[in-house]
Amino acid sequence: MTRLFGHTMRSELVLLYVIEALICFAVVYSILSYSGLAANGPVERYQAILFAAALSLCSGVVSGASGLYQPEGWHRVGRFIASTLVAALLLVLPAKLVLAVVAPHADTWGHLAELLAGIIAVIVLTRLGYRLVLQSGWLVRRLAVIRGQNGPLAIEREFGARARGEELFEIAAVMPQSGVPDAQSLRDKRIWGVIAAPGVALAEDASTELRQSGFAVLSESEFLEQRMNRVDVERLAPDWLTRATRRSGPIEAVLRRTMDIAGSLAILAFALPLLVLTAIAIRLDSAGPILYRQERVGLGGRTFSLLKFRSMRPDAEAGGAPRWASRHDDRVTRVGRFIRLTRIDEIPQVINVLRGDMSLVGPRPERPVFVEQLGRVIPHYEDRASVRPGITGWAQVNYPYGASVEDARMKLAYDLYYIGRRSLFLDLLILVATVRVILFQEGSR
Repeated sequence: MTRLFGHTMRSELVLLYVIEALICFAVVYSILSYSGLAANGPVERYQAILFAAALSLCSGVVSGASGLYQPEGWHRVGRFIASTLVAALLLVLPAKLVLAVVAPHADTWGHLAELLAGIIAVIVLTRLGYRLVLQSGWLVRRLAVIRGQNGPLAIEREFGARARGEELFEIAAVMPQSGVPDAQSLRDKRIWGVIAAPGVALAEDASTELRQSGFAVLSESEFLEQRMNRVDVERLAPDWLTRATRRSGPIEAVLRRTMDIAGSLAILAFALPLLVLTAIAIRLDSAGPILYRQERVGLGGRTFSLLKFRSMRPDAEAGGAPRWASRHDDRVTRVGRFIRLTRIDEIPQVINVLRGDMSLVGPRPERPVFVEQLGRVIPHYEDRASVRPGITGWAQVNYPYGASVEDARMKLAYDLYYIGRRSLFLDLLILVATVRVILFQEGSR
């Protein structure tokens, strides 16, 4: 596991990104250098290097946006093909821009096809290679689990078996607290790390010796947080927020607000025709207002009026009691079902972002009545209000739509992870992943 700006990423996927970028650079550089694109001959070497580097970075971004950094999706052939086609479409614009700069007067459609074919070939082949290596077991890390008095740990349920050959951890040894072996015994079993159950505390000298010998020594909560990128809500200390691993400073706050404003204005500009068509469709489909206003809880527990395109009948809550949306909710209109699946109904929230009620990235704002209900049964639920809510967030790109208390508990685990490790880097990862969620309609209702 690799830490970047406080966020933990799977090391093998970081390595995949680096290998993909290097091979992609070599392929694009070769095409630009030796295809005679420039008006008076081959592209200059510095131009080829610059544009090859730019397209290599773009390849990683579009791979993330199309879901090609999710190994669990590679086992579904249809999804893998769809993701690859989406990546190709997303690459058309940056590749065309590069060719327009390199050879503004040439007919570059043939070279565009060469570039796209080369980059897509790299993306597909590197993932096939990764999958072969993964299935061989070379990347699997073996764990030694120290149990407490409460029986099996959560990680034994998570990693007791390598699901479909894609899990990178396996339980290699289970032992009581009194039976922790020495470093040499663990090395003989090819152990990567020692995971301690809740309430189990290794002796300081034993823990120090294991760490100095190169073993990871983690509590179960620490391991699951790093592996699953979510926190254990039930085991968080009461003052965890004051001791969060990373707090943003004033410069980062200014940059985030600038990104919010610039991003919101760009979305409004590009989506304006779509917004007009959606408004007309809602008006023709059913009676009632085009925009829907609903009270939500924002930063510091203050309420604000959230804007959305109306996707339900005007009498959706005629009884006065708020309801969670269900999978086949009969209150949703025909147009409403489409705009909910495609997330078009969320676009008016950029106005909330411009007003300062929301950010582009953050925990989803909830209704006051649900905040009150969930706050009584889920520890730390009110801690979500320590940052501005967002149009998209870490929970939204990692967990499907929530419509129950248990769903809210799981989404909170992701939200609090984000709050503790919030950074512009993590925000960018979330924005890229949001493209995948929208395109493949993940978790929408």
